[in-house]
Amino acid sequence: MKPKLLTPFARLHAQLVPLSALLAAALLHHVADGCAADGSAAPAQKPAADLAPLPLNLPPAGYAGTPKDMPPDTTAEKPSGKPRPPFLAPKGVQNVALGKPVTSSDSSPLSGDLKQITDGKKDAFDENVVTLRRRTQWVQIDLQTEQNIYAILVWHEHKTPVVYRDVIVQVSDDPEFKNDVHTLFNNDQDNSSGVGAGTDREYFENHEGKLVDAKGVRGRYVRCYSKGNTDHALNSYTEIEVYALPAQ
Repeated sequence: MKPKLLTPFARLHAQLVPLSALLAAALLHHVADGCAADGSAAPAQKPAADLAPLPLNLPPAGYAGTPKDMPPDTTAEKPSGKPRPPFLAPKGVQNVALGKPVTSSDSSPLSGDLKQITDGKKDAFDENVVTLRRRTQWVQIDLQTEQNIYAILVWHEHKTPVVYRDVIVQVSDDPEFKNDVHTLFNNDQDNSSGVGAGTDREYFENHEGKLVDAKGVRGRYVRCYSKGNTDHALNSYTEIEVYALPAQ
């Protein structure tokens, strides 16, 4: 019996099917080795068993209830009054900002001392607040070693429900923040502070602080900007915490 002759199309199909299977297997192997399909490194996924809620020690609420009136010209949503859901991070993270040196664009605050921003005192007392001058100002924490940063919490002044303007949170290994800058949060949507336009929303200050997901970014310096608030043009900071693990 003569073997059945394949048409040109059938011969091409017979050649392409094994080739496509080979390519698919190679792609699956590539992704399994920790690379995305576009060739970029896939983010490492921590098993759920390796995560735990941040070891937070929140201060008492500085005011009762939620704001009754929304300030004009803000992108903030009215607070729900419910506690913030727990934020999970790798087990063992600590507040590596505690006691670390702080510098600022305003080297002579109107009140308080810059070192208070990392002294661990977060209660809504006037003596815990560092007040900087008008316009855009920043404070910067030197963690002194490189860290893998998972969360940053910022308390400006939480005794009244105000909205701070142009809140920007950045991490870098460059103390001048000119190179290798990672912007983690930016609600300066019109770029009025000149750092770049952001897409995040404004928010009301409260005793929980603003929690910024740092996603394990590596860096030594943390810089936070602001430009007044809905009550006045001055800039205030009570505390900044940085939850991280030492970089390997």
